[in-house]
Amino acid sequence: MIEPGENIDQKVTDTTVPDLRDKVLSAIKMVYDPEIPVDVYELGLIYEITIYPINNVYVLMTLTSPSCPSAEVIPGEVEQKIKEIEGVNDVKVEITFDPPYSQDMMSEAAKLELGFM
Repeated sequence: MIEPGENIDQKVTDTTVPDLRDKVLSAIKMVYDPEIPVDVYELGLIYEITIYPINNVYVLMTLTSPSCPSAEVIPGEVEQKIKEIEGVNDVKVEITFDPPYSQDMMSEAAKLELGFM
């Protein structure tokens, strides 16, 4: 709620409009491996997120294995979710297996969810 004498523009900017990187991160956290009930960010599959001038987004990610049955689906879904963000110009998602994925890359929350802790 806006209090009397408070600047509405400042209130909206400071509390309801996160920067583009936060929006990209939120979008990525909406993508799940179909076989694992944890989002790809918490799984540790995202190695790099770079925002270039004119709101071009680059994501370097991996998969749980090179033979992952969702190898075509997950990167495409990451790209699509980021493209849906207002103001994003272009998105490139690159897959790498260097370094190879390991369960050590998961967040503590993911490890708890999957029963590894």
